[in-house]
Amino acid sequence: MAKLSGLAERYVNLALPEHGGAICSVSDEFFAPAKRMLSAEPPIFVADKYDAHGKWMDGWESRRKRSKGHDYCVLRICPGVIHAIEIDTSYFTGNFAPAISLQACWVDIEPDEDTNWTELIAPSVLVGDSQKTFTVNDERCWSHLRLNLFPDGGVARLRVYGQPQQFDHTTERDLWTDLSSTDVGGEALQCNNMHFGHMSNLLLTRPVANMGDGWETRRRRQPGNDWVILKLGRKGQIGRVEVDTAFFRGNYPARCSLKAAALTTDVDIERDSVRWAEALPQIALGPDQLHIFESQVIDVGNVTHVRLDIYPDGGVARLKLLGLIVNDYSA
Repeated sequence: MAKLSGLAERYVNLALPEHGGAICSVSDEFFAPAKRMLSAEPPIFVADKYDAHGKWMDGWESRRKRSKGHDYCVLRICPGVIHAIEIDTSYFTGNFAPAISLQACWVDIEPDEDTNWTELIAPSVLVGDSQKTFTVNDERCWSHLRLNLFPDGGVARLRVYGQPQQFDHTTERDLWTDLSSTDVGGEALQCNNMHFGHMSNLLLTRPVANMGDGWETRRRRQPGNDWVILKLGRKGQIGRVEVDTAFFRGNYPARCSLKAAALTTDVDIERDSVRWAEALPQIALGPDQLHIFESQVIDVGNVTHVRLDIYPDGGVARLKLLGLIVNDYSA
């Protein structure tokens, strides 16, 4: 554990959700969702805990593979240089992944079939209920990782130790407010569709109760994408965007983006919103998890309104826009 402690003190875990880590896609997570693998907490074991899929495990666990190939998980990390990787199989004994490999890439939105992957960890044997650290000697920056399991099984934690490309240690975060929250007067103004869930749910501050407690559009059968326009409760500068797809597993949006503007009137807002400044470029989302974006946020100054676009459709439970309030405006 001394080695782990040393890494944690010297470097940032780039895979932590609080730093922007998120699952983009996964081949199989029947027994335990891949998002658990990114938790900051040490793995636990609860002897008598079962769920609808079997024994509850604190990590990612795929089903037993009965066909050719292997399981994999693609995740976004806080962009940066990776110095060490730790694979933790704590409490996975008869169900751990026998071997893994790890690949990395740098892409603007999300990896696809044309992405060129670089191997950071060659296929390597794992041991159950243990921790294994791999040193990475590559000074390039990476945005996404692909963890391959051979052929299947479980991993409790994936820790990616490195140096963020952008990591602001200023104390301004202590002054940040959720500019869009209903608590400060945030309001959902317009959207193109809210067939399954009302747009105002996006701005609620209470915990997400279920799939019906978010904004969800119908399945899109024509070109284009869905969108919602929000009026901030307070004018301010956005520094952090949080998009929560809690409970949306088979119906989360593939991607999202954010535009923003400083307005004095809501007249013709739908028509004009397509030309607002880009505050968050198109970026991949994953199922049933909180996505945090900081390094990807573009400084567009002080704003009063935002337009969230989702591609092509789907559901988002909550949206938070954290930043500094400008005192010359109130809702």
